[in-house]
Amino acid sequence: MNAIVTGASRGIGKAIAEKLASLGYDLFLNARDSDRLNKATEELRKKFPSIRIQSLALDISIKENAIRFGKWCLESAIPDVLVNNAGAYTPGHLIDEEDGKMEQMMNVNFYSAYHLTRSIIAPMIKSGKGHIFNICSIASLDAYAGGASYSVSKYALYGFSKNLRHELQDNGIGVTAIHPGAVMTDTWGDFDNSKGRIMLPDDIAAAVAACLSLSPQAVMEDIVIRPQRGDL
Repeated sequence: MNAIVTGASRGIGKAIAEKLASLGYDLFLNARDSDRLNKATEELRKKFPSIRIQSLALDISIKENAIRFGKWCLESAIPDVLVNNAGAYTPGHLIDEEDGKMEQMMNVNFYSAYHLTRSIIAPMIKSGKGHIFNICSIASLDAYAGGASYSVSKYALYGFSKNLRHELQDNGIGVTAIHPGAVMTDTWGDFDNSKGRIMLPDDIAAAVAACLSLSPQAVMEDIVIRPQRGDL
């Protein structure tokens, strides 16, 4: 079994990569920062010595890089699982955010998933099996103060998920949109989570594993997962 995970050097992506490795998946990992990605790759290799783990540092918000990464993965294997997790968050307001912010958020949060998926989907369809996870956000579901272009880009990713699911439903490929609320990642900086106010990356990884435990004739289409006490 083989899995592709983007944004895999830290946070949710790294947690998902670790969970998939524990389930026996060989990994193809991507992130922009080569130092962080190499460190994460080595940590996973030490923890899972029997698992083949490869990584390629590229900024897949750039179309050509997303396609290159997809082709690089296919040189070794047809993926059973694709996790489109690469993303970035910048707060603001649509009416006065700096010029170019919308394009930046769309490229990172939406087009990276769009181009990577398209680059690897044909062999997955031919194999007649697989699962695609798009890590969306609660920002994909409702407008909120300060959401700006980030929220719009996550709406786009959710729309992509729904249309992709419709197109692939007869090809044996499941598509799941995961909508996390607040998760303790680098975005939260030095936030004190000692009392467990917000979720952990492992919670999102557990949701991915739960989806993969279902029979081939079942799919979790959408998962909304929030902190027990609500979002901040």
